[in-house]
Amino acid sequence: MTITASMVKELRIKTGAGMMDCKKALTETEGNMDLAIDWLREKGIAKAAKKASRIAAEGLCGIAVKGNEAVVYELNSETDFVAKNKEFNDLLTLVGQTILDSKANNLEEALQVVANGETLEAILTEATLKIGEKLSLRRVSRVTVGDGEFIGAYTHMGGKIVSLVVVSGSSEEVAKDVAMHVAAINPQYIDKSEISEEVIAHERQVLTNEALNEGKPANIVEKMVVGRLNKYLKDICLVNQPFVKDPDLSVEKHLKANGGTIKSFLRLEVGEGIEKRQDDFAAEVMSQVNK
Repeated sequence: MTITASMVKELRIKTGAGMMDCKKALTETEGNMDLAIDWLREKGIAKAAKKASRIAAEGLCGIAVKGNEAVVYELNSETDFVAKNKEFNDLLTLVGQTILDSKANNLEEALQVVANGETLEAILTEATLKIGEKLSLRRVSRVTVGDGEFIGAYTHMGGKIVSLVVVSGSSEEVAKDVAMHVAAINPQYIDKSEISEEVIAHERQVLTNEALNEGKPANIVEKMVVGRLNKYLKDICLVNQPFVKDPDLSVEKHLKANGGTIKSFLRLEVGEGIEKRQDDFAAEVMSQVNK
């Protein structure tokens, strides 16, 4: 029997299971929807799908490097307790090495990569069942460097923050030092050329209004704004920031002194951008008492 996209969609809506799992269930049961639901339940997949609505904002980020390629990724759990256990850390390593050895360039491709006969998506589903918390691969980026370029990787607090820097010229050691700086200072751009005119114009207007509200004379406001805008750009642009290991030098000057220039950087911090659930345990207990 031909398994159609609409059948897969229907089963996914009913069970919350992943697309590939739904397709496999329908194939195994020759398209019988009720049997497919039972198949998913028996495999524990439908149960794992129920955990998908939970918020996984803890976890660890990882970097895997081999030769001229590297992958940077984030694997989430619901609690920091799980993120600290060996099983989760082994899974983090498996995920990174599997993606690195594949040709996957993004999250969607990474989830379909096969390790030990199963896709990473299926492996995460099984781990969710075993550990009892929602586990999810959230972000994946692949970086490839050319001749004369070096990858610098840095992991902070066991993977709470990871950073990767690519430099042209210089050395891997210098690249790693700059990666450490990126992890610590969290720049937003490499240099001013990456910032849109809209962003700069907005910041200039905010600074102008700020100076005027301070009661500064109009004839000196412009000079004040220029100074404050330059400081703002220095704060957010990597090359202009004081180098964390030698604040007397900017990152750009440190790189030039070592024969290098910055090409790109990535920085991941666990859970950034995820709105964490705030549990009111007292209210939860009372809700059970009042039932």
